[in-house]
Amino acid sequence: MTTNTEMTNSGNTNSKSTADMTVLVTGATGRVGRRVVESAEAAGLTVRAASRHGAVRFDWTDRSTWADALRGADAAHLAYLPDVGAPGAAEAVGAFARLAVELGVGRLTLLSARGEHQAHATEQAVRESGARWTVVRASWFAQNLSEGPLLEEMRGGELVFPAGEVLEPFIDTRDIGDVVVAALTGGDRFADRILDITGPRLLSFRQAVAEVSAAAGRKITYAPVSAREYGAALQEFGVPVEEAEFLVGMFETNLDGRNAMLSAGVREVLGREPRDFADFAAEQADAGTWKS
Repeated sequence: MTTNTEMTNSGNTNSKSTADMTVLVTGATGRVGRRVVESAEAAGLTVRAASRHGAVRFDWTDRSTWADALRGADAAHLAYLPDVGAPGAAEAVGAFARLAVELGVGRLTLLSARGEHQAHATEQAVRESGARWTVVRASWFAQNLSEGPLLEEMRGGELVFPAGEVLEPFIDTRDIGDVVVAALTGGDRFADRILDITGPRLLSFRQAVAEVSAAAGRKITYAPVSAREYGAALQEFGVPVEEAEFLVGMFETNLDGRNAMLSAGVREVLGREPRDFADFAAEQADAGTWKS
């Protein structure tokens, strides 16, 4: 990072009121991206919601889509798919962040994963881009049980997953969205910082599934397996070998207990406690999310 660039970009971003800020949100249809969009719109920002098939087209694997998505934005939220620690993530995110700076985007946030050492190179690429940056390291999403690939298993009555009995501070993705927007609009307060954010209490996956089961009023169980067994099953379902191997390595590290502690990050940034898993489970049960 160069201090002069940071000062210039900070001035460009901070000189605008929230109502005048345009924010690019990558991964805008994802579990976190949708909540960043909602929070940014609620805060009065002009939101450019970008995805592979949206009105604002953006694809990490197609660099021809990058400049048009970035041009005219004051800030951007970066969410790399399939994972911030995946092979090639640091190179792609670094190139995108540098292009953002070249196009006058002075403020970046990066969604990262708490305890995922594989993500550190990607975080460093953003830190060295020349923009004012904030890395948001989040714990396991509560919404992973209500959206995405695990939902069908939950609806089927059994979650098979390589988490053992490890404790995890599940976080509601709405809190992540609120933290990202607070960082983007908070001037220097959260600039050039890593924010560690979690939910308010520790739960094992068995306990989390039991809370969902109770809220939904139907039997849903949890069956732990080894990361290797899970990776083999993924390959049987058609997941490429390289991607499955990456996921195995990530599960073996991230779900080894290193994240079994709470942080005060949400309270520091938002001035309130994070949403509780029980509230998430009750809301989703009322919406019929886990009906078979």
